[in-house]
Amino acid sequence: MKLPLNVDLSGKVAVVTGGGGVLCGTMAEALGACGAKVAVLDLRKDAADAVAGKINAAGGTAMGIAADVLNKESLSDAAKAVESTFGVCDILINGAGGNHPKGTTGKEFLEREDLADTANDLTTFYDLDADGISFVFNLNFLGTLLPTQAFTKSIVSTQSKGVVINVSSMSAFTPLTKIPAYSAAKAAVSNFTQWLAVHMSKVDIRVNAMAPGFFLTEQNRSLLTNEDGSFTARAEKILGQTPMGRFGTPEELLGTLLWLVDDKASGFVNGTVIPVDGGFAAYSGV
Repeated sequence: MKLPLNVDLSGKVAVVTGGGGVLCGTMAEALGACGAKVAVLDLRKDAADAVAGKINAAGGTAMGIAADVLNKESLSDAAKAVESTFGVCDILINGAGGNHPKGTTGKEFLEREDLADTANDLTTFYDLDADGISFVFNLNFLGTLLPTQAFTKSIVSTQSKGVVINVSSMSAFTPLTKIPAYSAAKAAVSNFTQWLAVHMSKVDIRVNAMAPGFFLTEQNRSLLTNEDGSFTARAEKILGQTPMGRFGTPEELLGTLLWLVDDKASGFVNGTVIPVDGGFAAYSGV
């Protein structure tokens, strides 16, 4: 892996939740390439092991761990496994999250006739239920809070220093149509990042967040591309609102990531939410 910055993380222990995915897997590989011992956490053990295997094959040190970011016992077990093998976590990347159809409306705009449309199985705002909204919200917000509890307590008790990086989203700045639960959850992640940065400021733990724009991943590929590889109408709208006119690549997150985890480079940076979005957040559309 070609890194955008030369950052020495030798002797550091990094934990990456959601590490079996495309974006967080790339982050995990970068941390490993910088010398950190990396614990790759994912709900899918095979996905975590695959990323850890890449890091080890490249000369790094990594292990895959199955963990549910919504289960405190699972996270406690993961923390014990990390500490017994690598030591206390120094760097925590809270990357687990995502959306689900249970928290998604079928159309961007509600129209009066939608209330009577029973033939097309349309999900309107009024069809969203508490369980669906809770699932998406909890996955993103509690899936950030609970791992932070599990992995930073040892940093505090051992009087060491730590870095937490949360993964927010463009939808935290301006909510995207159709995905109210995800947008609200990511706004909560951004707000929590600021709160936690203040709360942890006296115990040498810096907390920041990255807010990625639009990147093609396995999770959103079916929403953004057609079977022939062409872009869907929603993808075209996104690209029309992205001044750089393209989707990002996972590697384009690494400069911000490595800057934020390096105390020498960003030791006074705390409580920020940094867009990596090709200008999406800055563009008004005109």
